[in-house]
Amino acid sequence: MPKVLAVLGVGPGLGLSVARRFGREGFTTALVSRTDARHASYRASLAGIEAPTYTADVTDEAELRDVLVRITADAGRIDTVYFGPADATSGPGITPLPEAGAGTLRATFDSVVFPAVRLVEAVLPGMLERGSGSLLFAGGLSGKYPMPMLGSLAPASAALRMYVLTLHAALQETGVHAGLLTIGGLIERGDIHRVFTSQDHGFTVGTLDPDDIAEKAWSLYVERGAEAEFNTMAAV
Repeated sequence: MPKVLAVLGVGPGLGLSVARRFGREGFTTALVSRTDARHASYRASLAGIEAPTYTADVTDEAELRDVLVRITADAGRIDTVYFGPADATSGPGITPLPEAGAGTLRATFDSVVFPAVRLVEAVLPGMLERGSGSLLFAGGLSGKYPMPMLGSLAPASAALRMYVLTLHAALQETGVHAGLLTIGGLIERGDIHRVFTSQDHGFTVGTLDPDDIAEKAWSLYVERGAEAEFNTMAAV
């Protein structure tokens, strides 16, 4: 049977490119998003790749666990997960850090960090039992460099980054891999790119080709690397 990749939080940019890249290697790519509005177009763009689609809010613990069970029942054991639902357009939004109290930061952690931890709780025991598997995450550059414009998102991004890097180190001798795509820039074809470029913000942000990032995700998987950074922000 082909290996199974679960793309959790798929969108028209990076998530779809990751599915396409792994699909070229023979993976079944299970696509999960909050609504099924674009599922037909996703499947059409992945012609020749087995790509079942599922609707679930993967930041909700019960829905996350349920969709993982459904994927396993339909497609088989999950070999790899790509988790990329957290972004500045979801969750509580961005508050300037000097104005952000504990409640604001807690809400950001709830939308960015804890869903990733719950995913690991759900899939890691099985991976450890069989001694194989890969956990891939997308994170933001504000988790590595101070970026005041991202305010309350930055501490959560930093926590996610260190969580994944520490997990990578802790799993070194187990056969299971954890890796992080640290992204600084607008991903072409993605929803954030569409929203950002539809407005005049008074400044520009560099763009990234999702196919290039997906290629690096494949390299992380093959080489069992810890982190790949994409930085269009000249000031950091």
